[in-house]
Amino acid sequence: MAADTAETQLAVSAIIAAGGPPETPAGVPAVPAPATQSQNGPPRVPEPDAEPVLFPPLHNSADTDSVVSGKSAPLRTGAGDDNDEDEPAVARPFLRTSSPDPASSRPGVGPMAQDDEDEEARMGYGSGDGAGPRSRLLHKMHRFSLYETASRFYIVGGDVTEKRYRILKIDRTNDDESELSITDDKAVYTQKDMNELLDTIDDGNKGTGGLRLRCTTWGLLGFIKFTGPWYMLLITKKSTVAMIGGHYVYQIDGTDLIPLTSPNLKVDQRNTNTEESRFLGILNNLDLTRSFYYSYSYDITRTLQYNITRERAALINGHPCAVDDDFNSMFVWNNHLLQPVAKLLNAPYDWCRPIIHGYIDQAAVSVYGRTAHITVIARRSRYFAGARFLKRGANDLGYVANDVETEQIVSEALTTSFHAPGPKFFANPAYTSYVQHRGSIPLHWTQDNTGVTPKPPIELNLVDPFYSAAALHFDNLFERYGAPIYALNLVKSRERTPRESKLLEEYTRAINYLNQFLPADKKIIHRAWDMSRAAKSRDQDVIGTLEEIAEDVLITTGFFHNGDGHTSPIRVQNGVARTNCIDCLDRTNAAQFVIGKRALGHQLHALGILGDTSISYDTDAVNLFTHMYHDHGDTIAVQYGGSQLVNTMETYRKINQWTSHSRDMIESFKRYYNNSFLDGQRQEAYNLFLGNYIFTHGQPMLWDLATDYYLHHEDPRTWLDKIKRDYIHWYTPKFLEPRVLPPYEPVKGKPPHSSKPMSIYDDYWLEYYRPSTLSSFVKMFPYKMNSTLRYIPFKSTLDGRYDLSPFRVRTELGDSEAQEKKKAKKEVTIVAPHDMVRMADNAETSSNNEKAGNGSGPTPTSTTGSGSKGIFSHRWLQADKHTTTHGIMKDTSHHPHGAANNNNNNSGDEAKNKQTALEKSRAAQWTFTQVVQESLNPTVSAVEAEDYARYISHPQNLPLVVSSEIPLAEIEPEYQEYVNGSWQHEGLPISSPWPNKLGLPRRDNEEEEQEQEQDRELYLETVTVADNPLTVTEEDAQKKRYKAYRKWLRGKSLFKQQPLD
Repeated sequence: MAADTAETQLAVSAIIAAGGPPETPAGVPAVPAPATQSQNGPPRVPEPDAEPVLFPPLHNSADTDSVVSGKSAPLRTGAGDDNDEDEPAVARPFLRTSSPDPASSRPGVGPMAQDDEDEEARMGYGSGDGAGPRSRLLHKMHRFSLYETASRFYIVGGDVTEKRYRILKIDRTNDDESELSITDDKAVYTQKDMNELLDTIDDGNKGTGGLRLRCTTWGLLGFIKFTGPWYMLLITKKSTVAMIGGHYVYQIDGTDLIPLTSPNLKVDQRNTNTEESRFLGILNNLDLTRSFYYSYSYDITRTLQYNITRERAALINGHPCAVDDDFNSMFVWNNHLLQPVAKLLNAPYDWCRPIIHGYIDQAAVSVYGRTAHITVIARRSRYFAGARFLKRGANDLGYVANDVETEQIVSEALTTSFHAPGPKFFANPAYTSYVQHRGSIPLHWTQDNTGVTPKPPIELNLVDPFYSAAALHFDNLFERYGAPIYALNLVKSRERTPRESKLLEEYTRAINYLNQFLPADKKIIHRAWDMSRAAKSRDQDVIGTLEEIAEDVLITTGFFHNGDGHTSPIRVQNGVARTNCIDCLDRTNAAQFVIGKRALGHQLHALGILGDTSISYDTDAVNLFTHMYHDHGDTIAVQYGGSQLVNTMETYRKINQWTSHSRDMIESFKRYYNNSFLDGQRQEAYNLFLGNYIFTHGQPMLWDLATDYYLHHEDPRTWLDKIKRDYIHWYTPKFLEPRVLPPYEPVKGKPPHSSKPMSIYDDYWLEYYRPSTLSSFVKMFPYKMNSTLRYIPFKSTLDGRYDLSPFRVRTELGDSEAQEKKKAKKEVTIVAPHDMVRMADNAETSSNNEKAGNGSGPTPTSTTGSGSKGIFSHRWLQADKHTTTHGIMKDTSHHPHGAANNNNNNSGDEAKNKQTALEKSRAAQWTFTQVVQESLNPTVSAVEAEDYARYISHPQNLPLVVSSEIPLAEIEPEYQEYVNGSWQHEGLPISSPWPNKLGLPRRDNEEEEQEQEQDRELYLETVTVADNPLTVTEEDAQKKRYKAYRKWLRGKSLFKQQPLD
């Protein structure tokens, strides 16, 4: 089958261009310039979007690129660079040269800028006023350098190819009341033009210190102001966490807050404002390096289904691409910081990166050479965001606390892009996705944590008979996901003191009220199940019940599967599973995992990787998926509750070890501590960063507010001016319409877009393949991500017996022999010496049966190799299907004496023969398994029963020890007299004294009487109880029982018999 033409073409051109000058690769048409660029405007000052970690001096030489950083970062501005790392964590600055070309054209209107403008106009992009889609290639800046003079900041941004540059000017001022001043040149420069422009700025500011490189950055997060100057927030470090359709997703690893003040303003003058310092301290409580993500070319604020549908609709309407600034503001956490830029610039997202807060992870599942990528994306809503006990329920706008959207994208890595061969744009059938939702119960309820109790009482603050907050919330869910909504409610239903059960009753009444006005096929499906009670019950299967619910959810909502609608089918998800418990943490994460696991089976089945839609537990694929969802749950729990998950999937599967109880206790204590002492600080940081609180003169400070209720709810003064929603028609009928992905329409004849280059529609290959850059596969993220291959013990695959399938259950009885061999090294094999022959015979019989082709697999007592093998620990207690169960006592048929009586065919000479190496190795298979089996299934043979009956009926003179004749050479000399005593022939008469029993010479009666008298006195002395039995007198000190006590009085230890320290 033909591969993706554009991918192959650009991959080859990237390799060819790697050794040449940084020109447009062969076979790739020139990329058009944005129609919004200014041709005749004066050159603008450069704007850096680089990283504020490095502070090197400015040198007008070619060595400027050698900036000391923590990592070896490549520079892609020139050809032939031997990059040590394909994507560094710290950006390299713009390459400055000291020899500008005086004959070159004026910056900004050179040949490249003019050609780009003409090309963009020819391709039908939006006009200069910014309306309509614009060229993604020319306007998307990827790395930035921040330069400064005494009066301004300049940000120089370069695209992913490092061939086109733009510049942004930001004024510096010491006036706290001044407005933010930002100017975008809108011109596209070449590297030579940008160098000339920077040299001009440097020459014009020689009197005040010239132009200096402040830092490098990966993007601009926005601007914020408190009581003093404006601040600029930059991304200084990043790391790659996922790759979706060739578009990389990055995690923020470092940020820098730079004040827009003049350099002559001293630091101590700024710190004199204590209120400003306190605001900065509150903002620093929010760690932007934990779980904040962004992308340059993929909209991570939207689901894959929405992005594909939007791009497909743009193609049908004749546009080469959709509008790039259609972000979902619900998940843009720096939305408040972007507002000043949005007011001053027509295209703020060319310079600023919208970020989401949540969790992103990606891993690979290898199935016999086919690779499937699993991507988990969790997006946390910025509305009604906060800490656990401070944000409960819903506000009057319908936004709920702990609102998190979780999407899992499963794709086959056969081709990278979203496009199918043809090319069929955004019609690749190798992409599927499924979306879930979690959020607090949409009612007005709170918990007061001012006390010391870890579980404060739940209070319903407002009783609304029309359930307006729940109506707004479900209408928003209809808008985002369609209908129906499957509400899985996991709160407790029976409690001694009603807490969660109160919310269950009110939530049920709310859904019943809202459902009576919805169409029959669009009603909210409410499934209430007390998961906590089921987990504590021994007769309920928590996972089994969740599996049934998950299958019902998948049938109800479906999942998204991309395709062209002709050769590959299209599936669209309509509706969503909304899961909640009281905190939406532990129980919710377990339920979402089971639903996600079920969806994973359906997605892999749709991709043709699985023949069935179900995946078993304890497989490599599910173990990998479990780790991803466990990290996902831990991250969400830390963000909302202050600690990681307390109850994990191992808890609900009841396979957790006893050591996990201490871990659960620690996490519970951490959650209680954070909720009691640190959540207030975290909530203030959220309110300040998200713009819920904005400083205004004459208004109370953030830390003086008694409550932040009015920061998250609607202003009561606007209630009278607001049009009330209908209590009956509370939903929007448009949102209930089913989602549809239009099929790809092939154009008859010569398509009108045939003359347009592939980069017009999607520029992912520029970011993924890195034209003009020498790279290798081992440096690319898809080759470094976590995979099921890491679960495979490669040493065990050498003999070809290890099943490499990631869907093979690894804990079942029929595991590979290689795995047994690996675990047998740490075990102890117990072999009875006189049973080695019997074990060798049994092993020989089992081996002969296998050779006869009886179809049975290898048994624990058989071997396929020459080395000795024991049985590994998790099979000790498994019953052996191929051997007979024995009792705890040895079978007398294998005993030397029993053999002579019961088995005449076995002669005694065979037991005396020396065993061969093979017999010894087979005999070694008798391990602790038989001991355990015999102890669990004790049996007594007929001969043993007869011997025992004869023993208990004998007149007490039956010897307890029966042994054969012992050679005299093996007897110690001191026991010779005892062994040769007359008791061997005369027995052990009861009447004879004990010296006669041992064969010793008789003593006189007088000696015996004295000894008996001493024993009697000692006995009477021992049993006599004094008046004060616990008091030791001087007379007692001489008694034998106080020998150790006397030594202790002399300074010796009671145990070690050494002087005390």
